[in-house]
Amino acid sequence: MNLEKIREDFPVLQKKINGKPIIYFDNACMSLRPKNVVEAMNEYYEDYPGCAGRSIHKFGNKVTDKVKESREIIAKFIGAKKSEEIIFTRNTTESINLLAHSLGLKKDDIVLTTDREHNSNLIPWQVLAKTVGIKHKIVYSKKDMTFDINEFEKNVKDAKIVSFVHCSNLDGYTLPAEEIIKIAHDNDALVILDGAQSAPHKPVNVKKLDVDFFAFSGHKMLGPSGTGALYGKQHLLEELNPFMVGGDTVQKTTYDSCIFLKPPEKFEAGLQNYAGMIGFAAAAEYLNKVGKEDIRKQEIELNKIITQFLEDIDGSNIIGPSSPEMRGGIISFNIKGISYHDIAMMLDERANIMIRSGQHCVHSWFNAHGIEGSARVSLYLYNTKEEAKVFIDNMKEISKLR
Repeated sequence: MNLEKIREDFPVLQKKINGKPIIYFDNACMSLRPKNVVEAMNEYYEDYPGCAGRSIHKFGNKVTDKVKESREIIAKFIGAKKSEEIIFTRNTTESINLLAHSLGLKKDDIVLTTDREHNSNLIPWQVLAKTVGIKHKIVYSKKDMTFDINEFEKNVKDAKIVSFVHCSNLDGYTLPAEEIIKIAHDNDALVILDGAQSAPHKPVNVKKLDVDFFAFSGHKMLGPSGTGALYGKQHLLEELNPFMVGGDTVQKTTYDSCIFLKPPEKFEAGLQNYAGMIGFAAAAEYLNKVGKEDIRKQEIELNKIITQFLEDIDGSNIIGPSSPEMRGGIISFNIKGISYHDIAMMLDERANIMIRSGQHCVHSWFNAHGIEGSARVSLYLYNTKEEAKVFIDNMKEISKLR
């Protein structure tokens, strides 16, 4: 990886605030965007600002072709068999909500999740438990924060849906997805994977995984905000009821009936974020060019540097498995005697180091463990050893303030 060249593609990293460079360590929340993504979106607005699939004039035809091309790029990015298996959404949250409302779950159907789910893969099932009467069960992690496959096997036998985070935004830990999916399928359960933190950082092949549904977000993988996708096996998408309906979801209507289009169109109601779709695809192409294996190696290398430093601080605690290799590009930590919010604010004020602090939308895990929150460093392809050193130098000074 040519880090110098990569960083040139991100104009915001060339800027300074109060005379100091920007160090962006909040990538699990939202990544930065390279020039090619912004340029791809601007091209739509400046050169062919039309409606896809509706109008047959030159603008309409051009944007229809570009959306088709973008869908094909996103499908290839995650190893989908067909582009028709990709539904464009606003984000992972919308994708999972779409499934929760479209799977036709009934009273007493069991949905299995883990104890480390983002609210986006927790609250939809809680709502269905109250409104429909499904049973929501949780598989708890081992003491070392790794996945408990034995506990999973005990609970999956009667489950209809297994909906698990692929890579946790709490601590970066990646669940053994292939093993989970095989066991779930052996027990006739469908599997949903929340890929918000895996798709941007590591190779993902949904066909090889044999996962039924895979949800991910554009804004975490260099793409525009308000973009995401849901992959589903074609035969399953054809069986699902549409979540939102209206324009562009039907081929025919009368005053009392309608005939829906086939997937993916029947799930993409109304005028879409065409510029976002095109920018999303440009982000996927950028990541493919860099190579996600190299990105992952870079993140782990930086994680090791920061982890080694934090482990030497008296009173520090890193959430998740002890090995940086098992946490990828995420380091969630606390230091006894210093508020996690204070750590984030001081890093920002002292050196423009931008991290996350709080419960990271995994409130359930923090509340269950009696932990108020944590400071979280999350790394990506443009972060450097020099930035890690600046973080360490500033944390040395902050840790003295206890």
